[in-house]
Amino acid sequence: MPNLLLELRSEEIPARMQRKAAGDLKKLVTDALVEAGLSYEGAREYWTPRRLALDIHGLTARSADVREERKGPRTDANEKAIEGFLRGAGLSSVSEAQVVSDPKKGDFYVAVISRPGRATEEIVTDIMPGIIRDFPWPKSMRWGKASSKPGALRWVRPLQSIVCTFGPEHEETTVIPFEIDGITASNITYGHRFHAPEAITVRRFEDYAAHLEKAKVILDAERRKDIILHDARDIAFANGLELVEDEGLLEEVSGLVEWPQVLMGSFEEDYLSIPSEIIRLTIKTNQKCFVTRKQGEETLSNKFILVSNIQASDGGKEIVHGNGKVVRARLSDALHFWKRDQGNLPDLETLTASAAKFGLDIKKPLDQRMAKLDALDVTFHTKLGTQGARVARIRALAKQLADITGADPGLVDRAAVLAKADLRTEAVGEFPELQGLMGRKYAALQGEDASVAAAIEDHYKPQGPSDRLPEDRVAITVALADKLDTLIGFWAIDEKPTGSKDPFALRRAALGVVRILLERRIRLPLLATTKDIDLLSFFHDRLKVYLRDQGARHDLIDAVLTSDADDLLMVARRVEALTAFITSEDGKNLLAGTKRATQLLAAEEKKGTVIADGVSPALLTLDAEKELFAAISGASKDASDAVAREDFRSAMEALSKLRGPVDRFFEDVLVNDEDAAIRANRLALLRLIREATGTVADFSKISG
Repeated sequence: MPNLLLELRSEEIPARMQRKAAGDLKKLVTDALVEAGLSYEGAREYWTPRRLALDIHGLTARSADVREERKGPRTDANEKAIEGFLRGAGLSSVSEAQVVSDPKKGDFYVAVISRPGRATEEIVTDIMPGIIRDFPWPKSMRWGKASSKPGALRWVRPLQSIVCTFGPEHEETTVIPFEIDGITASNITYGHRFHAPEAITVRRFEDYAAHLEKAKVILDAERRKDIILHDARDIAFANGLELVEDEGLLEEVSGLVEWPQVLMGSFEEDYLSIPSEIIRLTIKTNQKCFVTRKQGEETLSNKFILVSNIQASDGGKEIVHGNGKVVRARLSDALHFWKRDQGNLPDLETLTASAAKFGLDIKKPLDQRMAKLDALDVTFHTKLGTQGARVARIRALAKQLADITGADPGLVDRAAVLAKADLRTEAVGEFPELQGLMGRKYAALQGEDASVAAAIEDHYKPQGPSDRLPEDRVAITVALADKLDTLIGFWAIDEKPTGSKDPFALRRAALGVVRILLERRIRLPLLATTKDIDLLSFFHDRLKVYLRDQGARHDLIDAVLTSDADDLLMVARRVEALTAFITSEDGKNLLAGTKRATQLLAAEEKKGTVIADGVSPALLTLDAEKELFAAISGASKDASDAVAREDFRSAMEALSKLRGPVDRFFEDVLVNDEDAAIRANRLALLRLIREATGTVADFSKISG
């Protein structure tokens, strides 16, 4: 079977776009080929900073012939209907259609449409210009003399050449020479820009990849990542250090080089007085370099690892020297930020009103920054006011929550007041991702309680489903207050998530609340706190997602979750108990009996059958119904008592005693007795079954 090789070579593609672009190319091309009637055995995409490549193997040489019979209107249909049929079938007159007789429907037209198959080369020529022209880059540009013309090609960076070859595995391949904006596909590509700029003639993927490697281009991005990672580990180990690994940086750096060369640089040890997080971010953000630390230690060393795209003749000395100069300059700036953040602001006299409002100690640097944040009226959201107003709301909400979490109210108040203060520090101004963490460091430096310092960092957590949770009660309280204030505020101004759009990360905030409540076992009445049933429903959606991710069945969640259930911890505990019960033998049998009872009852309710208000013992004539009535009375009381104690497992055990009586009832008793009074009484007995099991869950929503 023939193989197709495609390469789109351009100037440097931003690293963050490469992986997705290669995947998009694969999908667009393979979907178009299949739609055109071709099939293939496999396809794999590749990317480097200067090229997207696609290897499609086992591709059919031509599409199959197609014969289609399209049924039309009756021969005596109106003229417009017949014209529409002819137009849709591509026929010029009814003489080109066949007439088919149906004994029941009469004579009608049928168009027989035959389309011969097409050569793969023709199909590729047809589809590729459109794919390239409409490629879904997040950002694209025009270039050159043709850029001013209407419809000029747009690409992420100037497109320089296209390779497109097709042919069997062991025979000569042919070029599919489609053209777009003056660029004609060929079998010519180019290697590394500096090491091997000469033209390379290729036939199929195997020699294409091999030729590129000789020309100092490693095509496989995963291989480049592996080379960088292992060489970086090795060079660190050789210097008595270990690499601080960073998957995101590794992905980015592998998208910056085609021939990775790993080198080690250094900076003065004096800079190690800067917090490790700032050093790491400074070096990562500005120079795309990795940091190292002494083996077995947490603090960083003064050695960093860089990845070059050039195999320098001097062993990389000049490259290391140049990177070192930039790193030192950036660390000098970082040291300046770090020191300035610990000093006094120059305009303290303007901050007294804000300091008084929040009870701040104007002698302390972090307090000054909070006062500055308020005094500047920094906007949080145009409809929700300033950051200062938000801190005031979080402070008030945290005070209420402290009673529920059991946190020290004084420490909670102090943490809430200082939680956003580091937003006005220079370190966070330079690296916003350090918010919270820098606040913790500055709080510790000015002697704040350890719980307050921890809460300043952890009140942002969790940032996602796998992020760690705050542990300290003070941190838990402020984290809940922060997220609840966000959700209450955006619900109040009707800025809710819609579809896939969630610009204010409200789903993440709600999931954070759910995780904290369930994993830290906190009983919080959400409806009383938020006073919004629609917001409570949003929490229910996040709770369902969380519980399903934990392995809970969706029907069991629905059986437990009522529209006004605002104690999410209790919902989770009910689901846990119901899951254990419903998978037991007693649970399965009781579910079957209960569903039979509730379905029969629902059917009679729908018909308007008379059902007694309560069960009359005098009308219980059979032993099976007397036994069931007694069993329900006992089980219902025991289950209700257990639910009141929040002992849901015991509630399930109490209900399990109904299994035998319910089975015997349906074996021995005819519910729809001819005597209307007996029938109404027996239906009332079925209603008692529904009410008894309903103390724990709505069994009608459980599948099975």
